[in-house]
Amino acid sequence: MLGICRGRRKFLAASLTILFVPAITWIYLFAGSFEDGKPVSLSPLESQPHSPRYTASSQRERESLEVRVREVEEENRALRKQLSLAQARGPAHHRANHSKTYSMEEGTGDSESLRAGIVAGNSSECGQQPVVEKCETIHVAIVCAGYNASRDVVTLVKSVLFHRRNPLHFHLIADAIAKQILATLFQTWMVPAVRIDFYDADELKSEVSWIPNKHYSGIYGLMKLVLTKTLPSNLERVIVLDTDITFATDIAELWAVFHKFKGQQVLGLVENQSDWYLGNLWKNHRPWPALGRGYNTGVILLLLDKLRKMKWEQMWRLTAERELMSMLSTSLADQDIFNAVIKQNPFLVYQLPCFWNVQLSDHTRSEQCYRDVSDLKVIHWNSPKKLRVKNKHVEFFRNLYLTFLEYDGNLLRRELFGCPSEADVNSENLQKQLSELDEDDLCYEFRRERFTVHRTHLYFLHYEYEPAADNTDVTLVAQLSMDRLQMLEAICKHWEGPISLALYLSDAEAQQFLRYAQGSEVLMSRHNVGYHIVYKEGQFYPVNLLRNVAMKHISTPYMFLSDIDFLPMYGLYEYLRKSVIQLDLANTKKALIVPAFETLRYRLSFPKSKAELLSMLDMGTLFTFRYHVWTKGHAPTNFAKWRTATTPYRVEWEADFEPYVVVRKDCPEYDRRFVGFGWNKVAHIMELDAQEYEFTVLPNAYMIHMPHAPSFDITKFRSNKQYRICLKTLKEEFQQDMSRHYGFAALKYLTAENNS
Repeated sequence: MLGICRGRRKFLAASLTILFVPAITWIYLFAGSFEDGKPVSLSPLESQPHSPRYTASSQRERESLEVRVREVEEENRALRKQLSLAQARGPAHHRANHSKTYSMEEGTGDSESLRAGIVAGNSSECGQQPVVEKCETIHVAIVCAGYNASRDVVTLVKSVLFHRRNPLHFHLIADAIAKQILATLFQTWMVPAVRIDFYDADELKSEVSWIPNKHYSGIYGLMKLVLTKTLPSNLERVIVLDTDITFATDIAELWAVFHKFKGQQVLGLVENQSDWYLGNLWKNHRPWPALGRGYNTGVILLLLDKLRKMKWEQMWRLTAERELMSMLSTSLADQDIFNAVIKQNPFLVYQLPCFWNVQLSDHTRSEQCYRDVSDLKVIHWNSPKKLRVKNKHVEFFRNLYLTFLEYDGNLLRRELFGCPSEADVNSENLQKQLSELDEDDLCYEFRRERFTVHRTHLYFLHYEYEPAADNTDVTLVAQLSMDRLQMLEAICKHWEGPISLALYLSDAEAQQFLRYAQGSEVLMSRHNVGYHIVYKEGQFYPVNLLRNVAMKHISTPYMFLSDIDFLPMYGLYEYLRKSVIQLDLANTKKALIVPAFETLRYRLSFPKSKAELLSMLDMGTLFTFRYHVWTKGHAPTNFAKWRTATTPYRVEWEADFEPYVVVRKDCPEYDRRFVGFGWNKVAHIMELDAQEYEFTVLPNAYMIHMPHAPSFDITKFRSNKQYRICLKTLKEEFQQDMSRHYGFAALKYLTAENNS
């Protein structure tokens, strides 16, 4: 490319010389042939040697000019010859120049000449630069800590994935909480051409903990300062983003700006769009030193290799130490220190056009960054008020943000055609399993659901709980969909212990749940409830997957496997903890049964004791669970014996038994082949029995099922014959698998099924 441009510059120079040099020369000669406004003949034949005006000096000047004209003509002939040779070589160079495909950067706003040079169909490439190759990986670094920031990161990543056309490599500086959440999310998201690396933010605390910081981001708001040490030494450049960023364009356009850095420029930043660093926001306002308005660090382009050579670590540390002697603390975290360094070393900065960081804080000048929607590149919600910030166009920005907030993340699992993806073992195994299924099988969709990977966001809300030190703690485990949200507050009132819930929601429903929870005093007062979002995909309700997700993420030694439609008796949490000790659950394989009852009334005066419950049973206000439609499900509990029991008693497994039980956290998972309605709990209880769990009924425990409209899945079961046929097929296959796994002892399950 460089050689071609040089050749074309010669071509241009030659053309200009041919056109302008003779003209200038003859103008000069023509002007010189006038004296006193009269023409002077230059021809020797017309010369007047005897004229008084004629002198020897004039003769010498004329001869000198004639010699110069001949020299110019000789130069023109040489240039024409050189020009003809350059034209002959031109096509070959032009063809060679198109051996690679590039995506071009447009609209960075700081070089009109570059923009003019990137015109479709323009054959001249001297103004063009190969900025971002089609399959070049773009590196993005984000500092993320805690539950709320993890939610924000998802929206940011969605906006980037929506527009991107290049492979992405995210470098996430995360605490233990964010790492657990985001590692599971990206592992289950399975987006092609996206790589994730984590860096332990807690290990970096010592690097910046000596800096007092008043900003709400806390110690994590200072960690962008140490990226040169944290990120791999062979990583040359990276885009650094805050979690409250929304992209409105392809991030490759921003990556392309790196090619505009010159000299010692190592930081790409947008000017701060508020008056903060001008120090005039209030009386005695004293900000950190900055160059003019200063720069905002919500979007940073870092040339890591050059920063390391400049000894960036030493540079920012010395500056921070010096300024802290008078400032005492930072107000805007890393941004104050970046600006103090830039104040002393302005040559470090390449100023980005402000549409790369449209800052929506109060009193912002962001409206000067755009004239039209198409001008927007990056929106930064950098006010503590976030979406409630005051701005003339805030409704538009809010709607854009909500679009990505509620956008179906499954739609972003698209391939980048022409760009080879790194081998993903999980993805390859999934494709192999799916390829082994027969698509002509009438139960194909049921079988396929078993292998579907559902995107999962753990701990969607803040969670904080330390299990009791006596190792008797019990977590209530349940799953639900959007139509059961109203049960959450009631369950929290009945069960004061920890709860693990798996919610099957779409992206939009997840945001509705968030608003519902944040508006509930009951739910917001409880920090021991883990909400795990499993995002919708496919046509079935993956009930056993949801149970497994909720079971897997408990921190107590025991769990109560319940359903969301049941209210436990008041005080059940403490009663179960005592039962765990009494029945030595830590050293025995027991499943403690909590007897289940139901009411058909939407308004129920909940019984406060066993005696009150028995009275309501006798009056017909309560019934044993499903006695009128599915007696076999709970008959082995032996409710007649329970009425008078004062001590725990053992019962035997029977076909179709599906009680609600308390078990150790190491019990087997639910079988994922069962989806929707039918046999999902029955199969799990059967496996507990196969593993020789002892079923023990608790004499003073109970739970009550509250009425609700029939679920979509039970409606399908009742109305769809093929649904029932497939469920029967899956049952038979499960029983065969049990026989192969547990041998002779499992034959009783086949016999019991045939006799039932």
